[in-house]
Amino acid sequence: MQRLKIILLSLTLLISGSALFAQNIEEGKKLMNYEKYISAQGVFSSLVSANPNNAEAVYWLGQAMIANNNLAGAKGLYQRTLMNNPNAALLLVGMGHVELLENKINDARQRFETAISLSKAKDAAVLTAIGKANTEAKAGDAAYAIEKLRLATELNKKSADIWVNLGNAYRKMSDGSNAIQAYQTALSIDPNYARASFMIGKLYQTQGQETIFLPYYNDAIAKDANFAPAYELLATYYYTRNIVKAKENLDMYVKLADVNSRNCYLQAAYFYALGNNKGAIDKANECIATSGNDVYPNLYGIEAYAYNKLGDSVSAKKYFDTYFQKQSAENLGPADYATYSTVLLKFQSNTAAINANMEKAIMTDTITANRINYINSIASTYLGVKDYADAAYWYNKLLYMKKDFGKTDLYNAGYNYYRADKYTSADSVFGVYISKYPDDIFGYNMAALAEARIDSTGAQGLAKANYEKVIELGLASADTSAKKDYVIPAYNYMVAYYYNVKNDKTTAISYLDKILAIDPENQKAQDNKKKLLAAPVLKSKTTTGGKTKAKGEDTKTKSKPGTTKTKGKP
Repeated sequence: MQRLKIILLSLTLLISGSALFAQNIEEGKKLMNYEKYISAQGVFSSLVSANPNNAEAVYWLGQAMIANNNLAGAKGLYQRTLMNNPNAALLLVGMGHVELLENKINDARQRFETAISLSKAKDAAVLTAIGKANTEAKAGDAAYAIEKLRLATELNKKSADIWVNLGNAYRKMSDGSNAIQAYQTALSIDPNYARASFMIGKLYQTQGQETIFLPYYNDAIAKDANFAPAYELLATYYYTRNIVKAKENLDMYVKLADVNSRNCYLQAAYFYALGNNKGAIDKANECIATSGNDVYPNLYGIEAYAYNKLGDSVSAKKYFDTYFQKQSAENLGPADYATYSTVLLKFQSNTAAINANMEKAIMTDTITANRINYINSIASTYLGVKDYADAAYWYNKLLYMKKDFGKTDLYNAGYNYYRADKYTSADSVFGVYISKYPDDIFGYNMAALAEARIDSTGAQGLAKANYEKVIELGLASADTSAKKDYVIPAYNYMVAYYYNVKNDKTTAISYLDKILAIDPENQKAQDNKKKLLAAPVLKSKTTTGGKTKAKGEDTKTKSKPGTTKTKGKP
């Protein structure tokens, strides 16, 4: 009897121990579902310490490590455990997940297929893990994930989690309709499964459907008040819309989530949103000081932005430099590149690096209005330091960016090219101006000025046609200032052209008379007329060896005056 009692007692302990173990695995998975990866790692670590060869506990510990950005730790864990358990299908999947993250696609697929073979394609947990790995890893195959997850749903018809994973896989394939259907199936299995509602909200938010996605986030919280991810996204959503609601949701998120430097960053970002840049810097410094070697890179970014707002360019550059060193390229956004670029410009740093960062901002931002703002920002900054060439370069980009650029856009590009002594580019831009605004005297005048600089001796008469149009429009204008501002300079060009190039003294004097008709007190015209009247009549030119030469003149190459043609965007 005593022996029977002992056996029964042992059996009871075994059953209760197994139940406790299962409960702890589920507890850890629930923490993963809440995105409390640090806490989940603690649970799984305890289980693995108790039994280092328990495949399920080891698999989930590795998943928690991956979620905590410790890929090397997860890889080492899986490798060590597989040495003693080479046929553990779930561990093979975990190793395949690591290999996908390392972009070893073929190796990963081999691991997955081996795991399926060992489990005879009858283990829903293995198939779900394969689907999860291929969905979460950038190099993963979403179609393959869907195939395996559908098999898993047939093996375990009561798992809402499998259907959510299937929805995630469809979402990766941009198949919103099937993703929603999968999430809704999860809710039909478990109406209180908060993550399913949350994922529907995320999908609609990606599509910009505000009136639809917000209720799903709130519904997730209603189903499970401890579901921290919903509070985080609500805080982020309200960040630029309603700072009071943002703070309410942020406080709930921080209360429920793991304590880590990322969540600390969110609190620093709240101060920044309030315009309290000093508070943001102080909080970020506190977060960095208490984070040890696990500093969330965005903390350096928030300091960079805050110092930039305060006008402290030296500190802004220091923290931007660190931020760009610490942050992964895939997590750098358009505003990061654009702001960093304008900060670097204040130090007259390498122009190529400055422009390269701004180019990245433009390439990575899909919103045209933002791209235009970036360009205006850097162009005006270059203009502020009188770097007209680079200002023109960026203003010119607006002509390609805007669907309907206007006079100001053309002026900014063309005039800064002119100020930078890039006369051919200036002429090209003002050629577009003339084409778009054929009755506006300004375009012809600027094109003529650029052409006069290109043809500095006037030998080709490049500016003649446009100056003739300036004269035509100026004389016809009701604006009396147009005659002095535009027509007289055009007449002066004609005087020089006919006298110096054409050796036509009579026509040159006639243009001086036209100047004096507009402005009888014009001293320059009076003096030039006296000089021309007193000058001898120029002898006719002869052609020698392809070059024109008049007696008493230096030999100069002459060519037929050109005319301004309508040009495309430079």
